[in-house]
Amino acid sequence: MAARRISSLLTRSLSASSSASASLLSSLGRNSSRNGSIKRLSTSTALEELIVPPVQIAYTQNLIDGKFVDAASGKTFPTYDPRTGEVIAHVAEGDAEDVNRAVAAARKAFDEGPWPKMTPYERSRILLRFADLVEKHSDELAALETWNNGKLHEQAAKAELPLLIRLFHYYAGWADKIHGLTVPADGNHHVQTLHEPIGVAGQIIPWNFPLLMFAWKVGPALACGNTIVLKTAEQTPLTALYVAKLFHEAGLPPGVLNVVSGFGPTAGAALASHMDVDKIAFTGSTDTGKVVLELAAKSNLKPVTLELGGKSPFIVCEDADIDHAVELAHFALFFNQGQCCCAGSRTFVHERVYDEFLEKAKARALRRVVGDPFKKGVEQGPQIDSEQFEKVLRYIRSGIESNATLECGGDRLGKKGYFIQPTVFSNVTDDMLIAKDEIFGPVQSILKFKDLDEVIRRANATRYGLAAGVFTKNIDTANTLTRALRAGTVWVNCFDVFDAAIPFGGYKMSGIGREKGIYSLHNYLQIAHRAQFVIMQWNGSHHPCRKSLPSDLLDCLKIVPAGLALC
Repeated sequence: MAARRISSLLTRSLSASSSASASLLSSLGRNSSRNGSIKRLSTSTALEELIVPPVQIAYTQNLIDGKFVDAASGKTFPTYDPRTGEVIAHVAEGDAEDVNRAVAAARKAFDEGPWPKMTPYERSRILLRFADLVEKHSDELAALETWNNGKLHEQAAKAELPLLIRLFHYYAGWADKIHGLTVPADGNHHVQTLHEPIGVAGQIIPWNFPLLMFAWKVGPALACGNTIVLKTAEQTPLTALYVAKLFHEAGLPPGVLNVVSGFGPTAGAALASHMDVDKIAFTGSTDTGKVVLELAAKSNLKPVTLELGGKSPFIVCEDADIDHAVELAHFALFFNQGQCCCAGSRTFVHERVYDEFLEKAKARALRRVVGDPFKKGVEQGPQIDSEQFEKVLRYIRSGIESNATLECGGDRLGKKGYFIQPTVFSNVTDDMLIAKDEIFGPVQSILKFKDLDEVIRRANATRYGLAAGVFTKNIDTANTLTRALRAGTVWVNCFDVFDAAIPFGGYKMSGIGREKGIYSLHNYLQIAHRAQFVIMQWNGSHHPCRKSLPSDLLDCLKIVPAGLALC
């Protein structure tokens, strides 16, 4: 299956619109609109009758050593439907004891089991069989992902599941192409470098893209021959358990992939600090990433890769096609309910086109259809949970209190679930919290700039450096910005282009290491070298078979390393 771009599949302009209201947020009791009134979206009819998800929940236990088992404590925790806030299942609550059992199974599978000793070709075949099973069950997986996460069903089915399948095809292709080098060295030495699996990999994935983050972590680790203990996000444990079961149907040996569901302070901390885990990979917030790094350092100094937060600039230059720029900036921010680490959450617009851009960005947000993510035509579902919902609303209040202009949105939608109106702020300054902090919600902040030097300085004035977007017709401008912006990824006239081969990761406090592509393999390999001193020399007297060799060969071969005698 060909690589797909999330952006190309999901960017669209829908004609449906929502009605507006002239009242301000009643809880704030003030009017911050530059026009004397605030337009707000009314509750969409898409929220009135919710679609029953077409899938059954089959797996809620931890998966350890190839078997689904209850938590050692017997505890469970609820997982919710973000559309309603209602419980949809109770899941085994793993803690330190469950992590211990999972690590023991992974250690045994690595030290004694067949996986690291298996031929790379056979590992590749298992990865491919797994990808085929995911494709076979993609309807159930897409429905389960939407039900547990709140993301658009169309997004899960047409973009994320195909990309997951593509990722495992990609890493299956790498499994039998990982090798070292023969290194020329001074003196009578034969030197080889070896790329060996690192061992037991602990992996902690987030809730915003549960299936994709599973693929980003598990694919390269297994291709390299490692075993895994993976902790799901407590908000979204269901799809990881489902696909882990499919992996065992594909022939993965027991203990190679273990999945523990639980909370960060218990299961996550136990995994990061475990003395028998050889490597940790974490995706999540920067603050939590610091804790993971500290726990790893204080335990056995295991290597850590971190894919963390962002506050990505999206820069609209004065030569931009405004209609196109508005649509792309809208997508860059509002995609996945704004719950994206690389969201273009600081929209910098040149002063000459600022007013036109602002009016069209506001109009686009007012047309955005919010509702049941299972329904066709809906562009935005609910936030993940009550905590994230309240956090986004606090940032909106902060923006108003900081004297940014609330152009539209700013409140919840409906009476249940975690739906928030698409929100746009203008007159935003760099010192406001909405311009500095990662909101992780549908809140667009539009800032004005005068020239390239200024916007480069301001765009880089952040603790983050995950991604950036540039919109311009000028190749010189594009080249200047792409080289000057301190970000791991810079998209020019596009955004959120995710291909299996393209590395992803950040500068500064956006993380350490890279996901996807060839670079992610480096996270799961030890590089070793083996040097052998030459003990045979072709001087006419040290080899018993010398008389049977042609004289010209004796003249050409001066030394042969140990173990490579030609007879």
